[in-house]
Order: sequence, then C-alpha cells, then structure tokens
Amino acid sequence: MTEEIIKDVIIGESEDYIVNIGPQHPSTHGVLRFEVCLQGETVKYIIPHIGYIHRGIEKMCESLTYPQIIHLTDRMDYLSAHMNNEAVCLCVENALQVEVPERVKYIRTILDELNRLASHQLWWAAFGMDLGALTTFFYGLRDREMILDIFEESFGSRLLHSFNTPGGLMHDVHPNFQKKIKEFIKYFRKKLPEYDQLLTGNVIFKQRAVGIGPMSKETAIAYGVTGPSGRGSGWACDLRKHAPYSAYDKVQFTECLETEGDTYARYKVRMREMWESLSILEQLVDNIPEGDYTAKMKPIIKLPAGEFFQRVETARGELAVYIVSDGNKTPYRIRFRTPNFSNLFVINTIASNFKIADLVAISGSLDLVIPDIDR
Repeated sequence: MTEEIIKDVIIGESEDYIVNIGPQHPSTHGVLRFEVCLQGETVKYIIPHIGYIHRGIEKMCESLTYPQIIHLTDRMDYLSAHMNNEAVCLCVENALQVEVPERVKYIRTILDELNRLASHQLWWAAFGMDLGALTTFFYGLRDREMILDIFEESFGSRLLHSFNTPGGLMHDVHPNFQKKIKEFIKYFRKKLPEYDQLLTGNVIFKQRAVGIGPMSKETAIAYGVTGPSGRGSGWACDLRKHAPYSAYDKVQFTECLETEGDTYARYKVRMREMWESLSILEQLVDNIPEGDYTAKMKPIIKLPAGEFFQRVETARGELAVYIVSDGNKTPYRIRFRTPNFSNLFVINTIASNFKIADLVAISGSLDLVIPDIDR
C-alpha cells in the first residue's frame, strides 16, 4: 500500500504528499524521523523510522559485570535514569535473594518520585513550548532546577546518577538531603497551581488538545501503551500500585486515571501525578530509617544459572528487565522492555485523519524519549 501511494506521488497522479518530520526536528524530541503522508494538511498515515542513535546497549551488557551495567541503563530513558538503574538492581537482588536495608528502600522510592517530578516538569515545559506557549519552558526548568540541585549535592551528577548499585546505594545521601527535599515540597506546592493557570485552563491550549488523538483503552492495551499515556485511556497499569517494590507498599497515593483517552487526558494524568509524587515524598522524607546504605555483597557478583525478570514504573511506563544467567559474572543475555517503544508505535493509529499541527500535540502528549527506543 505504501509503495502504491509513493508511486502515485512520484508520477503526479495523487494530491498526497510525503514529508519528513525529523530526524533532526525540535518537535520529535530526539533523533526520530516521521515519514508522514499528507492530503493537504490532513495526515493519512505515519511511518516512524528509528535506529538513528542505536548504541547496542543490550549487547554491550553481555560483556559487563552487573555493577557496570548500571552505567549504561541510565542512558536509555535519561529522564528516568534512577528508575532504570533500580530495575536492574532489583532484578539482581531478587536473583541472589538479597534483602536490602529498609533505609535503601525508602531512599530509592524518594529518588524515584523526585526523578518522576523532574521528568514531568521537563515534559510540561517542552509540551507547552511545542504548542507555542514559550513561557512554560522557563517555568518548568526553573522549578526542575531545585531537584537537579538535590541530585548534584548527593550524587555529584544532575542527570545520569548511577547511584543505585546491586545491594543498595553507592554511598549515603548528603546530610542536607531531607532538608532540601522538604524545602522543594513547600516551594513546588505553591508553584504547581501556576502551571494550571498558565496552560491547563488556557482556551487556545484546550482547543489544541481536547478531542485530539483519542486512544481507547482497548487500543492502549493492544499496543502495550503504559504509563501516563495508557492511564489517560483508563487503563490501570501503574506498577507502583499493582506490583509494588521498594517502599511503595508503605505509602498511600491515588493511581491517576482519565477515560477520555485524548491528548488533554494524557496531559491531565501527568499533572495529577505531580501532586501524587509530592504526597509520596511527604510521607517518606521524615521517616527514612537509620541503618546501612547497602547490604553485604560479594566483591564479584555472579547470578545463579537461570532466568530472572523485574518490572518498575518509570516516568513513561513499564520498564522490564530480563536477564539470562549462565552462572558467570556477566549475563549470558539481557533484554530491556522499554515503555517508549510501544508508546511510539501507536502514533499512526491515533494521529491519522488529524491535521499535521495536531501531530505535534499528539506526539508531545506521549512524552517520548528516543534513546529509550533505540538503546
């Protein structure tokens, strides 16, 4: 079908046009190419082209020890770096039947939610800018800076932390860790309503988002669209609720669901999730147990022969780690099920028959991070 359409365009027998958005284009948020067939301004179909920044992470992991793998996984979805690392650590710890200290569980969960907030802030900042609301970029990055400062003080890194390690953490957190988090919570609870005033209720923004790119719950399940994008279609898929890990079984929070399934619904889920993340942080920050920041581990980690699997909820959905071990210090095979891959390939289904300007809003509402797809 695609070849016939291309042939029609070449010989001039059709009014359809095939244009490329990307691979170097600001609205693709990474090195991604959309091959878009247009009839006028209406999208007929989209073919995503990926692989421009494929780095062979899974293959590289086969020659690295388990602690070394951590330094590659945070470079997949770099906005969920801590959560990516935690997934590998949990998989290794479960395989070895290692129980990490309670202090580690609490700190990991706090860092998960700080990471989620920083990710959602950047998404909101860029999403508004994609649709012409340039002010959101300054607001979002202004507030995100406080979280990055907390990361820098404790880890020495603002984006790619590599702070998790099998058995616990690289080292303990900075003495100011709890104080800075409480200052951020107090600050951001006052600033988050500004996001709604600026964008959520904006008439122009709602015209660009409401009813645009609807995705049914059945479509989300069929494509495996998880995270806020799936929950915007009413699919309850939050692993923090349904398969809790670390300290998520010790906190109360609401799984944010919307049923409309459109661009605006996906937007509202992420906005609500920021409030829930603040609530989780408040429940944990003053209750971090004393104790060690790591379990006792052997200098060389060897997993028993077998297959091991672990899932976590990143800022974009379900990340799964599958390790096949032959008993050596390096994995025989490692496989990552990343959320962005599934979230991307639903775009032809939900963007067809909408305008090309709507495609920018739809792709922005999916919150794609392209290195997570290519790996």
